[in-house]
Amino acid sequence: MGQYIARRAVLAIPVLIGILFVTFALARLIPGDPCRAVLGEKATDEICDAFFKRVGLDQPIPVQFGIYLRQIVVERDLGESFRYGRPVMDIVVERLPLTIELAFSAMLFATFLGIIFGVISAYWHNSSIDVATMVGANLGVSVPVFVLGLVLQYIFALLLRDTFLALPPSGRINPVIPNPPFYEVWGMQFEDGTSWATFLHFLSNFVFFNTLVTLNFKAFWDAVQHMILPAVAVGTIPLAIIARITRSSLLEVLSLDYIRTARAKGLAEIGVVFRHGLNNALLPVVTIVGLQLGYLLAGAILTETIFNLTGLGKTLFDAITSRDYIIVQGFTLIVAVSFVFINLLVDISYAFLDPRIRLS
Repeated sequence: MGQYIARRAVLAIPVLIGILFVTFALARLIPGDPCRAVLGEKATDEICDAFFKRVGLDQPIPVQFGIYLRQIVVERDLGESFRYGRPVMDIVVERLPLTIELAFSAMLFATFLGIIFGVISAYWHNSSIDVATMVGANLGVSVPVFVLGLVLQYIFALLLRDTFLALPPSGRINPVIPNPPFYEVWGMQFEDGTSWATFLHFLSNFVFFNTLVTLNFKAFWDAVQHMILPAVAVGTIPLAIIARITRSSLLEVLSLDYIRTARAKGLAEIGVVFRHGLNNALLPVVTIVGLQLGYLLAGAILTETIFNLTGLGKTLFDAITSRDYIIVQGFTLIVAVSFVFINLLVDISYAFLDPRIRLS
């Protein structure tokens, strides 16, 4: 297992470098430049020439890329944003936790309901239940995220505003509710600017984690309410895909000989379906879950925009429109590492789901 993980990590290095170089080159080849995008009419040729020279954009792209790689590997620095004038790592620490919380909340919702609907549809296949479930799955895939998000806001924030079903239409947490960082509550002392301080700031920006460890249950429940609509909006498409894959895979497994043997032995039907059938049908489902989680971590731009969530997706979109190459490069690297890591976890999970698979 250890050798397999090490080999995959080594093989991922050229992949990450290739992705970073393509992003690096494309960001500089598209029309426009960061100086004029930020300054607008105030950007004269003299000011922009001085800006390009100061940040190194006057050099050939391969030279710029070599300098950037050295900056990442040796100095462990993602650079400084043109637009915000802040280190990209600070922006990552501030905004990535929201995207991670949204992605995992959406996948929890999608995986739980998707597998249940897929099992129900497979067990009662070719029935009215099966047809209704698959029609719902097709509708889930077909409805755009921005349409579903606006509809959910209209229903739960306006039509149901004065009922117990009302939900917040936007934002991450009510700013009126106190939510101090856990390290302040615990009275922890540390020096700003250190790796330890960065790590603590990163953890405190996970609202679910921060409110739980500080026992701030009022803020935790408010954070849950704020996350429901965005998670449902962005998780509906993965839910529909997972339901269809689960149904197809489980139907194939339930037709195998060992399932008929288990039923002939008199085993309970629920045990046959879940213990003998579903366990062996989960491999393609796990693959789809891993891919969908990677896509969500890449940034649910529309969802974050509709629900006023300043996460990785919205920040990356703003950086592209303002030609903030440094943020684009840094966030792309984080997304690529996330994809590689999630795919590695998916491959490792195969050995646990199916003992016949051995990682070597």
